[in-house]
Amino acid sequence: MGATTRQQLQSGFVLHQRPYRDTSLIVDFFIRSHGRISVVARGVRKAKSRLAPLLQPFQPLLVSWVARSELGTLTALESNGTPFIMNRRVLISALYINELLVRLLHRDDPHAALFQAYLNALQQLAALEHLAHQVSIDEQVALRSFERHLLLELGYALVLDHDVVSGTALDENALYHYYLNQGPVLIDDAQMAPQLSPHTLQQKSSVIKLHGKSMLDLAQGKFRDDCSLRESKRLMRAALAVHLGNKPLHSRTLLNGLRPSLLE
Repeated sequence: MGATTRQQLQSGFVLHQRPYRDTSLIVDFFIRSHGRISVVARGVRKAKSRLAPLLQPFQPLLVSWVARSELGTLTALESNGTPFIMNRRVLISALYINELLVRLLHRDDPHAALFQAYLNALQQLAALEHLAHQVSIDEQVALRSFERHLLLELGYALVLDHDVVSGTALDENALYHYYLNQGPVLIDDAQMAPQLSPHTLQQKSSVIKLHGKSMLDLAQGKFRDDCSLRESKRLMRAALAVHLGNKPLHSRTLLNGLRPSLLE
């Protein structure tokens, strides 16, 4: 068994929780200094638990825990600010972000820049004031920006500025095939396609067709029209699916129930 480590009052958020034994929970936190951690919160399901009201998503927290293995034990919890309040429509998008972190982050792998991107996304989503069934451009911008930061932090940054075969800068008016394991290739440059690996050429299901403008907009986090938003969403969903595998996201199920194809 490894040495015991103790962490005191580290800034973080609850990502997910599940029942553990009769009165406890296993809680996944996203901690600025430690990344995703999993701890046992003992006794918090008892009626008089003082910590239970704080164990909510999107509540800024100061978290203390002790660990001897991957599964630690929560020792203290304090509020670290006002919770981010969101309407039902936006709340599901925020839960989607949480689910991406639970599914894709390794435990105890610090990501300070991603933590800041997460905080920025929560601030952007909480600031939206639109109807529960309406999706706004600002909401999509927040989601695409976070998804791009997540892939970057995981070491799977997308190529969004140049053609990977010719090396030339993207033409915003041109059409490209985006090969998920390599990057964009100008569709008119069919004669250059053999320069891609045979494996890449065989994976037709992992090729996305889109305009140069959509990739340039995604890189800047500023979308000029609906086409750019739509194509960027399709690219990000395909890129994330490579790492998420076949298990569906629960938040997408909720979102599709609220408004079909909203994240399609």
